[in-house]
Amino acid sequence: MKTRQLGASGLEVSELGFGCMGLSHGYGPATNENDAIALIQKAYESGITFFDTAEVYGQGANERLVGKALHDVRDKVIIATKFGFRNGKHTDGLDSRPERIRQVVETSLRHLQTDYIDLFYQHRVDPNVPIEEVAGAVKDLIAEGKVKYFGMSEAGLQSIRRAHAVQPVAALQSEYSMFWREPEEEIIPLLEELGIGFVPFSPLGKGFLTGKMNAGTEFDQTDARNILPRFTKENREANQTIVDLVIKIAGEQHATPAQVALAWLLAQKSWIVPIPGTTKMTRLEENIVGANITLSDDDLANINKALDNISLQGERYPASMAGLQGR
Repeated sequence: MKTRQLGASGLEVSELGFGCMGLSHGYGPATNENDAIALIQKAYESGITFFDTAEVYGQGANERLVGKALHDVRDKVIIATKFGFRNGKHTDGLDSRPERIRQVVETSLRHLQTDYIDLFYQHRVDPNVPIEEVAGAVKDLIAEGKVKYFGMSEAGLQSIRRAHAVQPVAALQSEYSMFWREPEEEIIPLLEELGIGFVPFSPLGKGFLTGKMNAGTEFDQTDARNILPRFTKENREANQTIVDLVIKIAGEQHATPAQVALAWLLAQKSWIVPIPGTTKMTRLEENIVGANITLSDDDLANINKALDNISLQGERYPASMAGLQGR
């Protein structure tokens, strides 16, 4: 697999990363540990060197899984994790106080069985802590060698600018896909201006763009999509238009919808690195092929024109989860 640089930071990663969250958190019951480790190791053997986790994914369970799976190849991979939630629970609210950041880094180092974190993201901007203090705390950790690069997740324009002035931001991780294109309006131009890489999460629209989901799909009771407005039965039915479009393009490209969705993202900017996640070996193999598909300028122009004519229904998050949206 080819590699990419995340902006001007010098951080080089595989052009597709692996989002590990779903193995422990968010999309139903946790995957069997042995199966999850085998999946992560298969991703590495297939050329993926960029692995994404967070303290809040199963309150450390996901980090421990990643640490165990990658221990023997630690010096050959880039591991990203995150801080920013009180007590490591997204339900307890935000907490990016410098003392909390330091507490999280020590715990994450232990869980990941490592003495440094390659990329340390603020998971969400905390309105109660000046972003300069957050960036300063991470800058100190970088000086101590415990962290190599600073990242932000779902941050807004001013937060990114202010943080970047204190400690250069290597990457922004936010949702971006054919199913959510809002970053194109202001975020991507800012990242290009500042030389910050972009790591889209949910590059397959939380599974919607794979074509394997429809209005009749039933989610496990522990699946977070049950409470997301965009995934109500009515909105899935209304948004089927975009799935039909991706299926059509996939047929023309002799590819799958997921592969087309990933190829489209990779074609947007050379410093964009999507992190699709999966719990299935077959889906991992399918996603990896997506990095080898090249869409021509004409293909991209036609796809974007079609996307511009589609009005998607439903918000990303319910009002009760406002803290998960960008600031």
